[in-house]
Amino acid sequence: MIKVTRLDQSQLYLNSEFIQSVESTPDTHIVLANGHSYVVRESDAEVIALIIDYRRAVSGADTGSGRAALHLVSNE
Repeated sequence: MIKVTRLDQSQLYLNSEFIQSVESTPDTHIVLANGHSYVVRESDAEVIALIIDYRRAVSGADTGSGRAALHLVSNE
């Protein structure tokens, strides 16, 4: 689960396994696989970093398990 902040400052936990897309238009929209959409204060890059951190923690990549670390790749 990742913690994000709605525009009204309330916090929300989302299951990052169900995130289908993250888009900035300029507000950041997170769309889940079930079609629910959330507008959050975090930038798209911040949301992606939260997802990467979550997956590292779940996979054990940050504990020296020998697995390859995940990292953000730019489309540019």
